Amino acid sequence: MNKYQIMYDATEYADFRQMLASVTEKYPENDAFIIKPDKTKKDYTHITYTRFQNEVRALGTALMHASLPRRRIAIIGQNRYEWMLAYFATVLGAGLCVPLDKGLSETEILSLLSRSEADCVIFGKEFYDIFHALSEQENCTVEKFICMDDFGELEHLSAYLRDGEARLLAGDRAYLDAPLYPSEMGIMLFTSGTTAQSKAVMLSQKNILSNIYGMCRNQKFYSTDVNMAFLPFHHTFGCVGTIMFLTHGATTVFCDGLRYVAQNLIEYGVTVFVCVPLIIEGIHKKIMHTVKKQGKAKKLRIGRILSRILLAVGIDARRKIFKDIHAALGGRMRYIISGASALSPEIGQAFNDFGITTVQGYGLTETSPVLAAETIKLRRRGSVGVPLCNVEIKIDAPDERGIGEILAKGPNVMLGYYGDKEATEAAICDGWFHTGDLGRMDRDGVLYITGRKKNVIVLKNGKNVYPEEIETVVSALPYVDECMVYGAPRGDDFIISIHVVYNKDYFEGKEKSEIEETVRGGIAEVNRNMAKHQYIKNIHVTDEPMEKTTTAKIKRYKAVTK
Repeated sequence: MNKYQIMYDATEYADFRQMLASVTEKYPENDAFIIKPDKTKKDYTHITYTRFQNEVRALGTALMHASLPRRRIAIIGQNRYEWMLAYFATVLGAGLCVPLDKGLSETEILSLLSRSEADCVIFGKEFYDIFHALSEQENCTVEKFICMDDFGELEHLSAYLRDGEARLLAGDRAYLDAPLYPSEMGIMLFTSGTTAQSKAVMLSQKNILSNIYGMCRNQKFYSTDVNMAFLPFHHTFGCVGTIMFLTHGATTVFCDGLRYVAQNLIEYGVTVFVCVPLIIEGIHKKIMHTVKKQGKAKKLRIGRILSRILLAVGIDARRKIFKDIHAALGGRMRYIISGASALSPEIGQAFNDFGITTVQGYGLTETSPVLAAETIKLRRRGSVGVPLCNVEIKIDAPDERGIGEILAKGPNVMLGYYGDKEATEAAICDGWFHTGDLGRMDRDGVLYITGRKKNVIVLKNGKNVYPEEIETVVSALPYVDECMVYGAPRGDDFIISIHVVYNKDYFEGKEKSEIEETVRGGIAEVNRNMAKHQYIKNIHVTDEPMEKTTTAKIKRYKAVTK
């Protein structure tokens, strides 16, 4: 065990059914979810753990009697209670779950339904037109179309709930007693990318529950916590993170949209926020803008220094010193967990100075998803922490800097890629999963990510340039919203190039030429602190955001080809 792992008490469940039954028995009247049907009104619906388990059983029972030949159930829609209800009803005995990205095009959705061999799809009404048209096609292989809303001519989820409740009252135990196979594929997830590029990842209940166990040993959560489900549920981190909170008897609430994040944090008294760096950095910028506008920048700097000094002698006065910042975040925020991409070390440190523990982790869909994470005992600048207690990590073929491909082994590693034996064998060799990411580990076993293997720029002189390392430095410039480093072909070599998206508010009233001059001056300063082969020589400056995935990762190949 790594000396920086805290090892809180946790339970490793055999399957999802056991987990939900155990939590419901312990916290029957706790709110599992709070629903607000209309974001303009405060008419909340409180879903207790007892009600959630009852509705899972009712929906699962109805789905078992729906005459589905393959019982492969796809789910697509916004983050909402019905999405998680459908997920649990499926994995607790109704079939195999196929979460789909709500941001996909109609063509991509239909392609993934075909690839997954789904014979049922449960969807939000925003997808009604797509599935209504599909239901009328003679060659359609999907048997059932179930709308989460009481909307349109297709079947409704509410009708399935009523049917299941009636069957349960009549003594039907087919679903309750259905055998579960927790070591077999129970969830099929598609990696991000185009339809042709995405891979179908096969995960088991054991994969996911072992990862939740590892995370719970690493971090401390409470039954009084309120989690705002911000990351999309089709994304492994978003879904598994929410399930992790359910194992503690905590409450999950839903965000009304990107522009309502701050309002919802206050409204629900959110205590733990799991999100991506883009959102955290946005919150930080808003805080700093307010501080600057109020003329309190100097006071904030002094407060941060004072809080560190007091903390060093065992006095934690951060919530008192920064009470206005805490109030702006709802007053109860204690933990921020960042994932999907690298969080700026400066911003992470700022929130920690404010008294909000901010950690980041690292993982992939194929690893259910978390491999390593920071802890309260360890938040080392630029690192992603230490491997979870049930995960092994090693660096393959490290170079002179100790950088090599990150390999992982553990019960959370996927079963393989569905229908792609060749890709599975290439990814998992001798029990080790090849992540495709590059990194290094220090003498304490702390992991640092240096980039994606496929993004490395190999120059003619044999030097390697890791784009993500340079991007971290450039992103620290106060006027940079986004940036991406890439190698632009020049003959038989590459020229280090960067695409910079500047912050329009920072340069309000400035001419484009002045903006470009400032950005180029900043890049020149960055170059002075870089090795010569890392110098950025080609700079593209714009205020147009780059295209991103639904988890806010830049689509690098699209940015380069623009």
